[in-house]
Amino acid sequence: MPKYSSIVLPVLLVVALAGCGSQDDSAGVQVEVANTINYGSFGTSADIDCGAGKSLNVGGSNNTLRVSGACATVSVGGADNKITLDRVDGELSVVGLNNTITYRHGEPDVNDAGSGNRITAG
Repeated sequence: MPKYSSIVLPVLLVVALAGCGSQDDSAGVQVEVANTINYGSFGTSADIDCGAGKSLNVGGSNNTLRVSGACATVSVGGADNKITLDRVDGELSVVGLNNTITYRHGEPDVNDAGSGNRITAG
């Protein structure tokens, strides 16, 4: 599990914060630390911008995310998320369940350690 601790801990933090003090069901929690965007929520739709090389960690469930820009790396936990990525240049790591992830550009190293995930280029 040490390999995933750098992925899982930020995602868990964001997911834990997602329910704190928010009355708006349409927006998730997005926290940027250094050059990494941490997004977590349940049942939301959002547009996220990786810019020119930020990393992205996603946690939560039933989210629909449109990610623009060129992500350095992408890590997805949670379940039943639908994520469309413009570009992934490094690793695309999925540890969640039943996520549908499409990346349009790039040739990421795909690591699917979850179950029932669909990861496609296109």
